[in-house]
Amino acid sequence: MTSTELVPSEQPPANRPAPDRRNIAWYVDKAVFYLVFLAGVSAIVFIISIFVFISKEGLGFALFRLNLVEFFTSIYWRPTSENNPTYGALALIVGTTCVTGLAMLVSVPFSIGAAIYIGEFATGRVRESLKVLVEMLAAIPSVVWGFIGLSIMNPLIIDLFNIPIGLNVLNSGLILGLMAAPIMTTIAEDALKAVPDHYREAAEAMGATRWQVIFKVVLPAAKNGLVAAVLLGVGRGFGETMAVLMASGHSINIPTSVFDSVRALTATIAAELGETAVGSDHYQVLFTLGILLFIVTFAINLTADIIVRGIRKR
Repeated sequence: MTSTELVPSEQPPANRPAPDRRNIAWYVDKAVFYLVFLAGVSAIVFIISIFVFISKEGLGFALFRLNLVEFFTSIYWRPTSENNPTYGALALIVGTTCVTGLAMLVSVPFSIGAAIYIGEFATGRVRESLKVLVEMLAAIPSVVWGFIGLSIMNPLIIDLFNIPIGLNVLNSGLILGLMAAPIMTTIAEDALKAVPDHYREAAEAMGATRWQVIFKVVLPAAKNGLVAAVLLGVGRGFGETMAVLMASGHSINIPTSVFDSVRALTATIAAELGETAVGSDHYQVLFTLGILLFIVTFAINLTADIIVRGIRKR
């Protein structure tokens, strides 16, 4: 046997063709494409299904049986009254707006400041460590934040301001602001990073200081992304349930100060839905509140998405 001959065990089978690696790669590529496509479509299907579900339960009641004028202008929420049930959601809407507004007053400066430091000043391990800490802050469950507001912030506010109860707009606004800050910081930092470096280099070449570059160049260039971050934070705060339920006092009231207890729309749904008879007016009006919440949060997130898409096109 010569050196060029192969032993029988080493010879390839006569009738088995070699695999076509190009065909295998094509099938894998198609499989991954359809898998990603189904994942994207499923998100749209889920959103539509949720809207259809809450609309089926509450839209008919809202259009044909609910007094919408009373719903949006009355502060009296008495759905369980036997003689004269009233469904005024004004106090709930105002309470939700006040808590969210105070949360934005807390979280916007904190988030923008953190994003500026992480994106413009921090380097190396410090930047990576801070980004990890911000993401860990976002992973804290809302019920834990509620416990913080109930057991820590409540007595602290009572002692500091000498008031009878610390479950109020101030408490829930602070907690909600801390909850919304991580997502706002992340998006704001991405917006700052998207500003081209030659903007900074041109400003520095003209003699601008570091802070002048940030305030006169970087922030104006990233303003749309920062607005999108704030809007997403508003949507996050507007739809929060458990922390607001535990920290706001859950009292139907139009607040006149940050020390007044309020009740939010989300907290009302969470507290009352499990105790209502399925199909009753009370049950359906809670779904009407859900429709209102869905429309508001959808509009906020859609606006933020449109702003972000405008930034990408530029």
